[in-house]
Amino acid sequence: MLKFTPILLAIFYGLLLFRFSTWRTNRELDSKSSELADPKLLPLIHEMAKALGIPRIRVFIYENPTINGLAAPDGRIFITRGFYNNYRTGHVSVGEIASVIAHELGHVALGHSRRRMIDFSGQNALRTALAMMLSRFLPGIGNIIANSAMSLLMARLSRSDEYEADSYAAALLTKSGIGTEPQKSLFVKLDALTQSNAGVVPAWFASHPKTSDRIKAIQDLEERWRFKCD
Repeated sequence: MLKFTPILLAIFYGLLLFRFSTWRTNRELDSKSSELADPKLLPLIHEMAKALGIPRIRVFIYENPTINGLAAPDGRIFITRGFYNNYRTGHVSVGEIASVIAHELGHVALGHSRRRMIDFSGQNALRTALAMMLSRFLPGIGNIIANSAMSLLMARLSRSDEYEADSYAAALLTKSGIGTEPQKSLFVKLDALTQSNAGVVPAWFASHPKTSDRIKAIQDLEERWRFKCD
C-alpha cells in the first residue's frame, strides 16, 4: 500500500489544485467582467440560442487586453476586451466574434472543463508513477522525461478538445444561419492578431491545432454534410 501513496497523493493534489484554480478563475472573472450588450452581436447570439432551443445565451466581456475567448468552469462564456476591441475597430467581423462564442459553447456542451479536471488529476498521478519508475533506471533525468511525456499528452488532449469544439461550432453556426465562413476566416486572422508562435513551437507540443488543419477539418465536415443531403 505504501508504494502507491505517492500516486494517491498526486491524484489528491491534482484535484485540489484544479479546484483552487477554478475558484481563482471564477473570482477573477466575477470582478473584471460585464455582460455583453452589443446591438449587432446580440441578434446572432439570439439565433444561436434559438437553434439550441434555449431562451438565452449570456456572454460577458472580460477586461483583459489579450485576444481570447473562454468558457468558465461554471459554463459562462467570455470574450476578452482585446478581442472585442478588434471587433469594434473592424479587424474582426460580427460573424467572426459569433464563431468564437459558438466555439466556447462547444467546450461547455461537450464537458471539456469537467473532463480536464479528471484528465489533470490522472496525468498528475501518471507523471508521478512514470517519474518513480524512470528514476530507477535513469537517475537525474527520469523526472524530466516524465514531465515531457505528460506535456505531449496534455497538448494532444487539448488539440482534441479544440477540434471537437470547432465541429460543434460549425454545426451550430450552420443551424443558426450564420454559416462557417466567419469561423474559417477568423482562424486565418488569429495567427496575425495573436502573433502566433506556431512556427517556433513544435506542432506536437502546441495546445491548439494548426490553422490549416482546423480549416481542413471544417471543410471535411461540410463535405460530409453535403453528401448526406444529396
